[in-house]
Amino acid sequence: MASTNTKAAAEVQEKKFDWHQIKSYLPIISFVAIVAIFAILTGGALITPRNITLIISGGFTLMIATVGVYMIMSMGCLDFSQGSMMGLSCAVVCFLSQYNPILAIVGGMATGALIGLINALFHVKGQVQSFVVTMCMMFLLRGVIAYITTSSPVYAATYLTALATNTPLLIGIVVAVLVIAYLVLHFTALGSNLKAIGASESGARFAGINVQRTKIIIYVVAGAITGFAALINAIRIGSVTSQAGNMLETQILIALVLGGMPINGGARSRFSSVVTGVLSYLVLQRGLVMLGFTTEIQQLILGIVFVIMVAVFSERAANQVIK
Repeated sequence: MASTNTKAAAEVQEKKFDWHQIKSYLPIISFVAIVAIFAILTGGALITPRNITLIISGGFTLMIATVGVYMIMSMGCLDFSQGSMMGLSCAVVCFLSQYNPILAIVGGMATGALIGLINALFHVKGQVQSFVVTMCMMFLLRGVIAYITTSSPVYAATYLTALATNTPLLIGIVVAVLVIAYLVLHFTALGSNLKAIGASESGARFAGINVQRTKIIIYVVAGAITGFAALINAIRIGSVTSQAGNMLETQILIALVLGGMPINGGARSRFSSVVTGVLSYLVLQRGLVMLGFTTEIQQLILGIVFVIMVAVFSERAANQVIK
């Protein structure tokens, strides 16, 4: 009887292992499937050099901003203020670019870092759930952006917008951000600390991790990264209106989930989710546009995809919650 029970338990464990192995490949399989489906439906137009260039160039800002949110989500937290944070940081970049390029970069990153610090203090010290804090910040910053752009948009300096056609430079910047983030998260203790916090804050504390300090640092760093992404946005767009950064937080969330990121973070968070997820989102979005779907239908399809991927990658067995 004992051997039978042991065998049954081993079979259950083997099935779980196989499922987790399959899940680890799903993001790549999904990406390949999305590209293949839309390439067929568009008669190969999706994979022409022109469309590939448009897909890549349209994702510079999203790719960089997603890096910071990945770190936040690894801890089991959320940040819904990314879009409005981007908008305000971009306004600062555009305004300061009229005086000095270095000042514009520092100002944009400092703006994002400050907003991230405020989010962190309310979440960590005030013990308010992250999605509540950042959602309130989103509405607050939306009002600030609307106010400063009431008379006219905030324009970037011409030398900044002239870089929009320098695609190799922008690709190099994005690759550099990805490489630095990867090295930091994989070759320092920070990456494993974030996953430990996402899996269990109590366990992380017992392991000697200063959870509060780590959370504050990550929110500040993520804000600074978004502030840097605002520089790329200023280069590409050239101005800031009241709609600047609108829906960015939703795009980031969908992209990460498409990349296999568990919505509640933890041990199964993978940095590859950033690249795979953003590329999948960009191809999916471009494919839907090329097929002539209306904005409402696009949102419906993206919503369905998001719900399915959340159901697949959420770690329900671990009893994790959004913090």
